[in-house]
Amino acid sequence: MSHALDLISSVPLGTRVVIRYRIDGGSTDALGDLTGRDSLSCTVATRSGEVAIKYDDVRLAKAVPPPPAPRERRVQP
Repeated sequence: MSHALDLISSVPLGTRVVIRYRIDGGSTDALGDLTGRDSLSCTVATRSGEVAIKYDDVRLAKAVPPPPAPRERRVQP
């Protein structure tokens, strides 16, 4: 099993991850919370919705820190 799949199977659900995976014509990334996994795939909750990723398509994966806190709005004088 690759390092990427080891990570996906070992981190707790809810961990923020980025997973690079194959799509037609290249690769793309899913950044969000790992919300599910089974014997064939995992699910990542991204800003634009849930993404199901087959393990056979995974190229890289890593845990990432939480997103930065929103900036305070500047008040114009």
